[in-house]
Formats: sequence, structure tokens, C-alpha cells
Amino acid sequence: MMLFNQLSAQTIFENYRSEVYPFLNRMAQKGLVDFNDIIQPVTRNHISASLLELQNKKSQLTVTEQKELNFYLQEFTSILDTNTKINFFKKDINNRWRTIHVQSAAFNLNADPIIGIATINTDGKLFRQVSNGIDLWGSIGEQKKWGYQLYYRDYTETGNINHNIYAESPETGKILVGTNNDHQINFSEVRANLSYTWKNGAISFGKDNITWGYGENGKIVLSDKAPSYPYIRLDYTPFKWMSFNYMHAWLNSNLVDSNLSYNTYSGGVSGDIRVLFIQKYLASHSLVFKPMHGLNIAVGESIVYSDQLDPGFFIPINLFKIYDNNHSNYSINAGSNGQIFLQLSSRNQIKNTHLYASTFIDEIRVSEIFNKLKSRNQLGYTIGGSVTDVLIPYLTIGAEYTRVNPFVYNNLIPAQTYASYNYSLGDWIGNNFDRKILFVKYTPMPKLKLYMRYEDIRKGGTGTIVQQYTAEPQPAFLFDNQKTRKDFYLQATYEWIHNLYLRTSAQWINESYKNGLKINNTSYSLGISFGLQ
Repeated sequence: MMLFNQLSAQTIFENYRSEVYPFLNRMAQKGLVDFNDIIQPVTRNHISASLLELQNKKSQLTVTEQKELNFYLQEFTSILDTNTKINFFKKDINNRWRTIHVQSAAFNLNADPIIGIATINTDGKLFRQVSNGIDLWGSIGEQKKWGYQLYYRDYTETGNINHNIYAESPETGKILVGTNNDHQINFSEVRANLSYTWKNGAISFGKDNITWGYGENGKIVLSDKAPSYPYIRLDYTPFKWMSFNYMHAWLNSNLVDSNLSYNTYSGGVSGDIRVLFIQKYLASHSLVFKPMHGLNIAVGESIVYSDQLDPGFFIPINLFKIYDNNHSNYSINAGSNGQIFLQLSSRNQIKNTHLYASTFIDEIRVSEIFNKLKSRNQLGYTIGGSVTDVLIPYLTIGAEYTRVNPFVYNNLIPAQTYASYNYSLGDWIGNNFDRKILFVKYTPMPKLKLYMRYEDIRKGGTGTIVQQYTAEPQPAFLFDNQKTRKDFYLQATYEWIHNLYLRTSAQWINESYKNGLKINNTSYSLGISFGLQ
């Protein structure tokens, strides 16, 4: 009965940076649970159901895994009590401290403050980051079919600001506000969602990052590099072996629409002009199939379009590219920017092993795919894998290779590039690069996560639109070599109590540019945060 209530409750998406994701990912890698996380964030309902499934297999878990399972159950087990309660700074019936917990037969609210402070030292230049905000979520209605959530966090950094930390890293791009300089910047993050749930699905209207596919330090299909964006999301699971996802998102083109912008005649205040930007949108849908236990096959399609909303892209089962070709009279100047992508994932089909492969096709001539003179293989792919419980319990080692060919993510229409706020929707490096990764993960004691990663990156030039659309043969992979980068990263994270994190990291970067310039960069960070970033 409890499992049924978990699955029929409201849809609340769990922050994709939560430590429960790697925990359940690893449990799925050991074949102990079926955790579908190709599309993130996933719901608290799915996380809860997976944890309850693990609880029934507790005898197969190590002592450390059992303690972590109990810790996560305190957070994600639904409270089925319908008695009216208003609690402040008390433990709920799951023994989890809540700052605010309000419940009745037809309403539920959970809220926690967000407070953080961190010190970051990059090559001797020190800056401090402080943040504050609120994280709340709950349900409306006796059947708990309506869910809502809000996450707000404001950041201020002072000291010797290193803007390059965000520009050339997988860190989510920042939208700076107010007066900013090399000694102080301010930015904020808002994520929100309102959802309605029925037996086999949910529809949501929110603002967040939706990621698609697997990648250790970057995702080629949908990543969280671009700032969060508003969206409509539909999730439907008609069978245990098949699920469907649809999203329509409102992006930011960062391009002023000079035709629609107009004078305000406000006496010279702020330039006497009302600025309007070219509208930009993303529509995406995908199917995930599970032909056998441990094997997931996902295929999807997306399209970036601009200028005005198109009702054809609000039809979840429409074939976007075919519709766009017809709608634009097969004119490249009138059409949109379409993509096709694929994800394969195998968990525990080889004991304790996760193997995965992603492909992102921006443009391809199928008939000329092997013709070096006429091929247009503008695509990217990731191949990776890891093995857990290597030699000792909870030790995971893995490797990954990513290659993104020239011109992927670009488009001849500036408002239709695969980006938002000028940040890539796909991999943070962009295109014309490859990356090799070796990584190690270890949990020596419950809730203490140690991580080590080594990266070797080669980056070529972006090229020109003329080269992208007319050059035959296409410029070779890694043409106009820009630089190579070797990156060694260490991180330790400890979640002392729920949502209270202690973090420290160190990173060493060596970059060699085509002009012979070599740059070495060293950075360290130490921080404490109540609330996820």
C-alpha cells in the first residue's frame, strides 16, 4: 500500500545535483534496482520507489550502503499522515529535521533556508562566495495530484574574481546582475515547477535545466551549461518497458530584434529605447525502451526555432524535422535547426559494470557518410563505462571518450544555434574537440564522497558558416588547432546531515596553445552549504 501511495503522489523533481543520484546509479549498476535517469531531474516519487525496492534487498547491501539507504529514506519516504500539523525546526515522522513542515488532508509544504559560504583560490588570487535563498516544495489537493516547488539562491562573490572559472568549465553559466567588476559580481538562480500527476504520467510547467543522456564531465545532447529556462514538460509511461518525454522550452537568443525594438521618448533615460530580443525556442521529445533488465535504449529528436511560436512544435508526437521541412517549403533560410540523438545504456549485464554510448546528429548525409569528399558528418558521440566494487567495496573506476565534430551546435541562422544566453545546450566545450577521461570514485564511510578525475582535451577552431555549409570536403576534425588541455581534479564532499554539505576541491590545469603559449592554473576551494546548489 505504501508503494502505491509513493507512485501516485505529486510530481516533485529532485535537484539533479543531489547525492542520491550517484547512489541509485551505482545500485542500478550492481543490478539491485531499476533506476531510469537518462532524463534528469527525475521525480522524488521515482527516487522513493527505487529506495523502497532497495530496502527489500537490504541483506545484499554492505554496512555503508545500508546506512546511506536509511539516510535517503528519511528524506524521500512520503509522509502519509493527513492530520493537520504546523512544525518549525522539528523532526518529521521520518526523523528528518525540517525548518518548516506544514501538512493537512489537502495541503503539504516543506521549506528549508539556503545558506552557503565558500573560499576559492586560483593561482594565488582569492575570492569569497556567499549565497542565501530558500528551497520549498509540496502538494495541493487530497489526492496529491498537484505538486509545486521553488528554489531561489542569490550569490555574491568578492575579491579577485576569475571570470574564466565559469567560461571554460562545465559550471552552469551565470547571468550577472547589477554593477559587476573584477572585484565583485552578483548573480542568482531561480528554479520553479508546477505539475499535475495521473496514474502513468505527469505534465509540468516550470523553469529548470533538463539534462539528457550520460557523461562524466559534460553531456553532448542536453547539459546544464546554459542557465535554466522555462519549459512545458510531459512524461508518460504507458508500459514498464517504455516511457515518453516531451519538452517545449523558451530560450534566450541574446540577439536584439531591431525591428520590434522601439523608442520610448522618456527624456533620455536609459537610451530612450525599449529593447526586445529575437524569440528562440527548443522542442524535444524522446522514447526510452527497456527490452531486458539492465538495458535501456533511448532515441530522441529536437529542434531549435525562432521568431514566433509554432503550434506544430507543441504537438508532442509530431515529427519535428519533417514538419519543419514542409512548413518552410524546404527553404534552408526559412527552416529551423533540427537534431537527432541516441543513448544506449547497459547496467550489470556485465557484473557491476555500466557501459553507455551517446550519439548526437546535427547534420548528416546518409548517402555520402563514407565519402570523404562529400560527407557532412556533423555529429558527436560519447562512449564510456565504469566498474564498481573494484578490489574493495564502493570503489568505482571508469573511463570515457567524447568527440564532437566541427560545426556541431552551429547554424547559419544566429538565432537558431544550439545555445541559450550564448551558452551551449550540449557539451560545454562546444564543437571540434575530443576529450579522454579517467575517473575514480570512492566512499570510505557513509556520506563521504571522494572523487578523482583526469582529462585530456584537444580543441580545434570553430570555423566559418561558409566552411560549414559549402566546403567540400569539410574541414578535417581538429582543424585550426587551438589548444590542448590536461586537467587533474580532486574533490571531497560530506553530507553531515540532510542538505548540510562540506566540500573541498583542488584542480590543476595545463594548457598549451597553437602559438606556443603554455599556461598552468591551480585552484583550491573550501565551502560549507546548507542546501544544494
